[in-house]
Amino acid sequence: MAGGALKQKLGLLDLTLLGIGSMIGSGWLYAALNSAGYSGPLSGYSWALGAVIVLMIGLVFAELSASIPRAGGFVRYPNYSHGNLVGFVIGISALLAYTSTAGVEVEAVRQYAMYWWPALGHKDGSPTHIGFMMQIGLLIFFFLLNYWSVNFFGRINTIVTSIKFIVPIIAIVTFFGYFKSSNMAVPSTHPGGVHGVFESLTGAGIVFAYLGFRQAVDFASEAKNPQRNVPLAIILAMVASFIIYILLQFAFMGAVPSQLLDKNGWHGLTALFQSPYADLARSLGIAWLINLILIDAVISPAGTGNIYLAGASRVLFAWAKSGHLFKVFGQVDEKSGVPRGALWLSLILAIGWTLPSQFQVWGGLIAAVTSATVFTYMPGPVSAAVFRLRRPDIKRPFKLPAFIIISPLAFIASTLLVYWSGWAVNELLLPVFAIAWIGYALLGKKEAGMLDEIKRSLWLLVYYVGLYIISALGTFGGSGELGSVSAVVLLVILSIVVYYWGISCAYKEPIIPDESDEYQLDFESNMASVNS
Repeated sequence: MAGGALKQKLGLLDLTLLGIGSMIGSGWLYAALNSAGYSGPLSGYSWALGAVIVLMIGLVFAELSASIPRAGGFVRYPNYSHGNLVGFVIGISALLAYTSTAGVEVEAVRQYAMYWWPALGHKDGSPTHIGFMMQIGLLIFFFLLNYWSVNFFGRINTIVTSIKFIVPIIAIVTFFGYFKSSNMAVPSTHPGGVHGVFESLTGAGIVFAYLGFRQAVDFASEAKNPQRNVPLAIILAMVASFIIYILLQFAFMGAVPSQLLDKNGWHGLTALFQSPYADLARSLGIAWLINLILIDAVISPAGTGNIYLAGASRVLFAWAKSGHLFKVFGQVDEKSGVPRGALWLSLILAIGWTLPSQFQVWGGLIAAVTSATVFTYMPGPVSAAVFRLRRPDIKRPFKLPAFIIISPLAFIASTLLVYWSGWAVNELLLPVFAIAWIGYALLGKKEAGMLDEIKRSLWLLVYYVGLYIISALGTFGGSGELGSVSAVVLLVILSIVVYYWGISCAYKEPIIPDESDEYQLDFESNMASVNS
């Protein structure tokens, strides 16, 4: 029952659509409104900056995944370069990121479904008992799709992803017909300006909207010609998503009726519009567009939630393969080719994320999800630099140009994104990771080689502590004792010091295990279904 293996069945189109299918999820349904609330007409800068930051991170992982294709690569690369302690802590962040994302997407489905069935939620958007049952039912449905590896959904994957493209494009064209340039002169005052541009990256869900690129990395083991197709899929998915999102942003803002904007301002609209695009269509009297948007509002986040529930099982599978989780989660059902134990755990954790009261609406959970995800990416540039320096023999079909510049910049950008997530998020997440580091070190203190593990990973603990202090004193929800410029300068210094420290204390000659048996596992039908 557990002797199966991964088969390389996903081509460039599959991987690209997997990434786009992840990006065009709940992000397009809410991010434009939330970004306008934070930064008003400056929202375009937020989308552009977010795209550049995530693309830098994505290109680093493109080199990693092309040279070392592994299922759940985000968890395994730090393990290869720095050892079990670093791999364990990053596994914690990946676990939080992937399972919470599935919860975010089902919340988005429910909130838009409230337009048809108000009994699913309260006026503030939080779920009723019926709403909770709907969310749990959706997650169970995703679980079953992945559990049985249904081929039917694989065959309609491209069609469903096309629908996810078509509806936003129809919305763009329609709303631009109502475009009023005067709207673009109305600033946001919450907080507005440059501060609003930065805060909206995480708080409005902009970076979250782009994070689907990681799916091409997670499923590299299941890709045909991964050395070529994985990096190309990342770039294609990022470019396509950026174009769609920037057009959606300006189409939305330009179409808002002047009387509503004058009365409420950009931030006030976030309370007025529970289902942003459907509510905008209603305010403009476009009845036919309302139902079209509502249908897509179920398809898009549901498809993305399915992707991330499947992705969470791959991360747990990778974590178990690295020795950080019970072996049962690293086993694959021979008949279906699905890591069913990992999938069960993914379902339980995804349900758990929707329970805390502050996370019961899309906007309440989004910053935490984004921050947890960025923590998963953070060690990637360090690991990539270690492999470049100490394993030059590794074949690199895709070699990132200007690596010496882009890699540290990607690390710095990751740090800034976490800081911009705000103190309310960081005061919860950073202690979790620090405690995970300390707990692993203490529990394994008698094991042979633990002192070396600590030496190879101390940079990570210092990074968490430093970031915690700066966030607590900063202007993004902190005490404000550190001004904006001072905080950024300190964060850049911290990032540079930790980046090169992390490189210097890695394995002298990282060992990349031969895990070619993975390539025989059959996730094809399961993965092909994830956009449906």
